[in-house]
Amino acid sequence: MKIAIYPGTFDPITNGHIDIIQRATALFDKVIVAVATNPQKKPLFTAEERMDMIVHVMRNYPQVEIDQIEGLLVDYAKKRNAHAVIRGLRAISDFEFELQMALVNRKLSEQLITVFLMPHESYSYLNSSIVKELAMFGGNIKCFVPDYVVQQLRKKIK
Repeated sequence: MKIAIYPGTFDPITNGHIDIIQRATALFDKVIVAVATNPQKKPLFTAEERMDMIVHVMRNYPQVEIDQIEGLLVDYAKKRNAHAVIRGLRAISDFEFELQMALVNRKLSEQLITVFLMPHESYSYLNSSIVKELAMFGGNIKCFVPDYVVQQLRKKIK
């Protein structure tokens, strides 16, 4: 079985993330969406809330599993018998950071490959920070996130 991990903070999950997950399911038997804690970020949602949103929006994809990750990605990948890490590239500005991370992960575990996937061009500018900012100022975010995520954002911002 070919297993890939798609790690991220997903605060919240966006249509761009979902597009990447859908593309990954065409390549791998199982895709583990690993909700991470990033000490450099201050998430709006708890890890449990982020996982709930992902479970809800990915419920029709039986090959997608949602989990929480703490610690090194390479250690988690070994524990889960994963062969690959999925990373989304929206623009050339993402590439330098993602390349550095891929090379570090390769140094730590040569068996783990990084697969870069590009989202549909309609999501190439989209990220969770933009969605949260729009929501905080009352902007329409329905075209950027699923309805369930819109509801959760509205509840959280109130």
